[in-house]
Amino acid sequence: MPRYTESVARLIDELVKLPGIGEKTAQRLTFFLLKMPEEEVKRLAKALVDLKEKISYCVECGNLTEKELCSICSDPRRDRKTICVVEEPNDLLAIEKTGGYSGVYHVLMGSLSPLEGIGPDDIQIKGLLNRIQRESRNEVILATNPNVEGEATAMYISKLLKPLGIRVTRIAHGIPVGGDLEYADEVTMSRALEGRREV
Repeated sequence: MPRYTESVARLIDELVKLPGIGEKTAQRLTFFLLKMPEEEVKRLAKALVDLKEKISYCVECGNLTEKELCSICSDPRRDRKTICVVEEPNDLLAIEKTGGYSGVYHVLMGSLSPLEGIGPDDIQIKGLLNRIQRESRNEVILATNPNVEGEATAMYISKLLKPLGIRVTRIAHGIPVGGDLEYADEVTMSRALEGRREV
């Protein structure tokens, strides 16, 4: 590695820790920051500090918030009878962007992964069960990722909820809009067929 000043080398080392940032990208970002006006760099630094100091998790659903309750849980127009279960706050944001869901959420903060030692007590399944027992619900939508861990998590939660008499649904998975059928793998194609609906 070329010899940098201590400050430059330290920033490169910190940037490399971010996902998707390799050594060369970290170097480019560092030298870009060096060229930025000092006030802009200070605003960026303040935004990073504020992120860690002001952001916490909603006491109700686990979404990101700067208050006790997130904007979704505190919105009286949301349908509290329907809970959409997601793995992470960014999954919640992806669903919210569609504008097609008006219920509330529950963020698990991960998924079951026995190989990595992540069991039911390591994610927010108990919080979900407590919410359901505290308030009657009509439907729980399982919107975990369509991978092995997400499927295992959805199956586990489904088995816990079925005896409670609550409707449990799973988001459909299949061919994306604009995709070609010939490029779809077998699992995606079978999920698309399973999730078909009447037109």
